[in-house]
Amino acid sequence: MLQQDSNDDTEDETTNRPKKSKIRHPVASFFHLFFRVSAIIVYLLCELLSSSFIACMVTIILLSCEFWAVKNVTGRLMVGLRWWNHIDEDGKSHWVLESRKASPQENKTVSEAESRIFWPGLIACPVLWVIFAFSALFFRVKWLAVAIMVILENSS
Repeated sequence: MLQQDSNDDTEDETTNRPKKSKIRHPVASFFHLFFRVSAIIVYLLCELLSSSFIACMVTIILLSCEFWAVKNVTGRLMVGLRWWNHIDEDGKSHWVLESRKASPQENKTVSEAESRIFWPGLIACPVLWVIFAFSALFFRVKWLAVAIMVILENSS
């Protein structure tokens, strides 16, 4: 008799609950959070690490430019998002966003573990940057521009 892997995405016959889902794309999951979290850490510790405001600002902005990776790589691999630009007959540009449909015959369903990494990471970091922007109004006024630029990059 074959024994089933405990990390499989199938249902447990005794409880009818889905078993723990595994991370199918660990590198994409790592980099999805790495750039976002590292930009926040550099923002918080930058004055301790370097005395140059310009060097800190450029580092933070470069680290927060992960929108290409989110829209093109991690979004597709982790949760099945796909997007592209379509130009109609009138010359108007339309952005098309699709999500992968789960089908029983196809084993490319979205992993719950990767979904729990992708969506909170996608939402929580811009929320933190908004908090940093408001706190910069009172405590670190020169950092307000950095926080606003990161918010604008994350919203694109």
